[in-house]
Amino acid sequence: MTSAGFDAKFLGTLAGIPVLSESGAADAVELDGSTTIDYTHFSLAMSKSRRFASWVAWNIDGGELKALSRSNIPFVKDPRVPAEFQVGDELYRDNRLDRGHLARRADLCWGPKAEAQKANRDSFFFTNITPQMDDFNQSTKEGLWGRLEEAVLADVDVDNLKVSVYGGPVFNVDDRLFRGVAIPREFYKAIAFVVNGELRCSAFLLTQNLVLAEALDLDEFRVFQVSLTELEKRVNLTFPAELHAADTASVQLLDETERKPLDSLSDIRW
Repeated sequence: MTSAGFDAKFLGTLAGIPVLSESGAADAVELDGSTTIDYTHFSLAMSKSRRFASWVAWNIDGGELKALSRSNIPFVKDPRVPAEFQVGDELYRDNRLDRGHLARRADLCWGPKAEAQKANRDSFFFTNITPQMDDFNQSTKEGLWGRLEEAVLADVDVDNLKVSVYGGPVFNVDDRLFRGVAIPREFYKAIAFVVNGELRCSAFLLTQNLVLAEALDLDEFRVFQVSLTELEKRVNLTFPAELHAADTASVQLLDETERKPLDSLSDIRW
């Protein structure tokens, strides 16, 4: 299986992939000598210890999106990646955990039909999946997290309707264990786009406080707009310099406890 992967020049200006820290690189799965694993319209890096992607980067061509069905596409482990470094169906049976796409399936389905169909199938590899509560996007936030990409295309005059997105789970040492798997409770997303020839990047952090007992429960769900610098304190990677220069959250609160979660898409500073 060969795929072009994430295109760093997709926006017409350079917006590359994250760079793993020394410890992150040591923990990453290597494929053909690289820690970057390519798929159709997206690329990712896998953590051996956590068995989830540490980052996923994907391109969206808003003018070429295709409405494709997800029916009859199975979730499967990527045969190129050792099975022991991927979490599969054994985690998700008979509980409220959903197989949550990191790179959204709908974001990837663009281009010529055959290419869009391949991207659709590629999105179902477990390398692109993390456990998320079944009401992850149906909370009081009315799907805020899942609609960020649509929001920037709708609310901002994005050049050529093209967007690049970076996302993944935050691996915390105190993440709760369920069926022997540490379940991420925080996720990040950074959205890069160009307006009038100028690169911009807006970053977000989602926290889902999980109560993991016999019954899985979601007791709180919040989305914050943050800076890339703040995100880098939580993950084993750094974002490209060009994204830092384009960060729309350049004014940081000195006290993070003062920051309020986003109540609606209109609260976002694009």
